[in-house]
Amino acid sequence: MTASALPLAPTARGPLAALIAREPTLARYGIAMWLAMIPAALALGLDERLLREAPIWLKPLKFLASVGFFALTTVWFIGLLPEARRRAWPVRAAVWTLMVAGAFEIAYIVLQAALGTGSHYNVGDPVHAALYSAMAAAAIAMTATQPVIAWQIARHGGLVRGSAWRTSVLWGLSLTFVLGTVSGMMLGGMQPPSGGGMPLTGWHLTGDLRPAHFVGLHAHQALPLAGAALASIAPRGARVWLVAGIVAYVAGWVVLMAAGLSGRVA
Repeated sequence: MTASALPLAPTARGPLAALIAREPTLARYGIAMWLAMIPAALALGLDERLLREAPIWLKPLKFLASVGFFALTTVWFIGLLPEARRRAWPVRAAVWTLMVAGAFEIAYIVLQAALGTGSHYNVGDPVHAALYSAMAAAAIAMTATQPVIAWQIARHGGLVRGSAWRTSVLWGLSLTFVLGTVSGMMLGGMQPPSGGGMPLTGWHLTGDLRPAHFVGLHAHQALPLAGAALASIAPRGARVWLVAGIVAYVAGWVVLMAAGLSGRVA
């Protein structure tokens, strides 16, 4: 197993330099998304307009954070591949798909915020309906990059077969696509309640599919972190505990989906 394949491999470089070394193009893209949060945050503080009882620049700020985090997480997983394999066409295709799809979503969300109107659920005319459908396609394309990276890691990553770490990586990447896509497609046709909700996010625990969508999208972060932790603190039973954790994670997503669809606590 190479150093980059270790769950928590030490490095003399800083975290951003280490990410850039793993996949420079996508790493710089993710960093650019986070830097773009600065003007979005300024707009949030200066622009008092509201959309559905929420600050109009809150959505662009959250999406910049999310797309940047998604990109940098993908960079980290690409770093588990041999250096030559990172330049193979499936990985390059995944990288550019993620960047183009994410940039389209961010550009449309920012444009609509600047115009004082919504990006999501704005289907009042053919142009906006088509752009909303394009956003849905872009979101699916972004999550579809994750099983591509999982496939590459499974074939070329050099992770120990049968290890909790390998299992957590492959399942995390795959479930991000499955759970994120299913919840995202259903969320696309079910507008969440406006106003109130949880602090910062504004989500509701009932009648709102956004919590389930969040859990689905972040499987590629949560499960590998669990796998790394289990490999360190309980190596002998790590794989059994991880399987139980994966089942619990999916069950939690199902509960949130049920609450979001039914409008009552499942």
